[in-house]
Order: sequence, then C-alpha cells, then structure tokens
Amino acid sequence: MATLKDIENMLKDLTKNELRKLLKRVDKELSGHPSDLKALLTAKRYSNNHCHCTLCGSLNVKKDGHRKDKYNTQKYYCNDCKHYFTITTNSIVSGTRKDLTTWQKYINCMMNGFTVRQSADECGIHKNTAFRWRHKILDALTNMMNEVELDGIVEADETYFKQSFKGNHKKSKTFVMPRKRHSRGGKSKKRGLSRDKVCVPCAVNKDGLSVGKPATLGKPTVSAMHKVFDGRITSSAILCTDGEKAYQKFSKDNKIELVQIAGGKGKKGAYHIQHINNYHSRLKDFIKKFNGVSTKYLGNYIVWHNFVNFAHDSRENKEEIMLNYAINYPMTETNVMIPNRPATP
Repeated sequence: MATLKDIENMLKDLTKNELRKLLKRVDKELSGHPSDLKALLTAKRYSNNHCHCTLCGSLNVKKDGHRKDKYNTQKYYCNDCKHYFTITTNSIVSGTRKDLTTWQKYINCMMNGFTVRQSADECGIHKNTAFRWRHKILDALTNMMNEVELDGIVEADETYFKQSFKGNHKKSKTFVMPRKRHSRGGKSKKRGLSRDKVCVPCAVNKDGLSVGKPATLGKPTVSAMHKVFDGRITSSAILCTDGEKAYQKFSKDNKIELVQIAGGKGKKGAYHIQHINNYHSRLKDFIKKFNGVSTKYLGNYIVWHNFVNFAHDSRENKEEIMLNYAINYPMTETNVMIPNRPATP
C-alpha cells in the first residue's frame, strides 16, 4: 500500500485540473453523511450509556426498533410521556438532508459574519434555509449566553436602534403596522429618544464577557434594567455607568456598588465607561452590515456579535463551541414559528 510520502511525490506529477478533481474527492471522503450528525448527537445526548427523552427529559426510555430508512435509524420509546423519538428529535438537525461538513461550513460563515446570501452560496443551500439555520443557531447561542454572569468592574450603558418591522408584513394575517411607514433608510420622524427607538441596555467586563438585549422603546426604565441585568451582574461587582437615574434604583435593588460618571466622559479614579462605548461602536458596525435588522431578531444579532467579536477565545474554539452547543440544543420552535415572533420587545 502506498505511504503518505509516496502520495505526496505523486502529487507533483498531477496537472492543476487533476489536483482540483483530487481535492473534490478528498473533500467528499471527509465530508461524511447524515449519520455523522447522528453520531455527534448520540455522544452529546447519551449520559453514562443512558439516553434521555428529547421531549420530556426522562431517563425511563427503551429502544424500540429501527426506522425503515436507508440509515436504519434507531427509534426510542419514553415510558413516561409515551412518545416515540429518535436521537435527532427536537434538535437543530431534525429532518436535515445536509451532512456534518455543510453545518461546519455554515458555522464558519457565521464566524465570518456573512450575509444570508453569502452563506447560502458558500454552503450550497437555499437562502431561506440559510436564514432559518442562522436563527436556530442564534437561539441556541442565546440560551448559552443567558448563563453569563459579569463580575469585577462592569461597565454598562444603553444604545438605541431604529424600530424595524421588516419581515412582519409578508403573508401575515394578524400584523398591523403601529405607525406610519418610513422611507427605507430614512431618518426617524421624531427627535430624541422617542418610542420609534429600541432601547438596548448593555454591559461588559474586562474578561470579554458581555450582556445586552432589546428591553423597551424610548428612554431606559428601571424595569428595562431589571429585564436585562437581573442575575447577570454579581453582587460583588462594581457597576460603572453614566448619570442615568435608572441605574441608581437597579443597583440599590440588587445591592451592587455603583460608580456614576456624569456625562459619561472622563474618568473617576480607575473607573470609566470607555469599554462599553467601544463595544457599542463595534456592535453598530456589525449590525450595519446586514442592511436593516428587524427588531424581532435584534436580540439574536446582539448575541451573535457578543460571541464572535467580543468574547475572549480562539476562533477554532468558538467554532467548536457554536457547533456542539447548537446541535445539542433542544429546539422549541419550528420553522413556521421563527418569523412569527413579537415585533417589538
């Protein structure tokens, strides 16, 4: 049998066209098939050789034959909720016809911040599929990022985005436009912090951890701060903000030390809000690439930015984390439910 060295020597005699054909063949050999996804899911969803029900979480499960498909898919039966399921039920890859390599390519596209069309072209999938995959993966990331807690010196401030009802009109029988339409790309008709603006409270620390999501319309409120930051900033942290009064009530309610800098400029000893201002600038640049993000999806894009552009970790580790967490995440929404989310926070 030829050794690796023999094969390397043979490569020198191949034409460019032959090398391209060989590369496609190697890629095909490495790409695997849907069973590779099932193998990955099996490793994630099995615990101590016990499979838990993907619908109710019970361990009172037994094997129940195989599906009559070309993959001979193992079926399971839950003795508690009385449902049949397979290892892919309620997962992001349920019903997928794409292999593991396609999902890995798509994760790579997300790490690069590609648009839906760019991702679709790169992965050989329809743009609608690329859109659904994006939000399924981001839903999983949102669930993971909900466990993030900020400690140490935490800088917080709010930023604002124009309300966008993009994607709510098409085929909707229930959506009613709550305001007069704006010309696309035009400025808001109202000056200042009107209810045409979505308020997004955000916080960061020096360890690369960040929190942020749409909370209300118009000016920040104490309830908006609680909605975003409750359970996300430890009681031992020192919260550094501008002079916004809502932070005073929030920090008092949560027994967090507060340092406020009037006007948000300059420093107060070692305290400032330069990191959160930089974070906002990068977030705006990231969102701008997508040519208008609907308000109902804005939270997902913020999580995307936080994970890809702000978190401290290598790109390779982030890709692995994103793939493994997304594939193992128990899906609660169908494809039909994704565009039917509330239009405003």
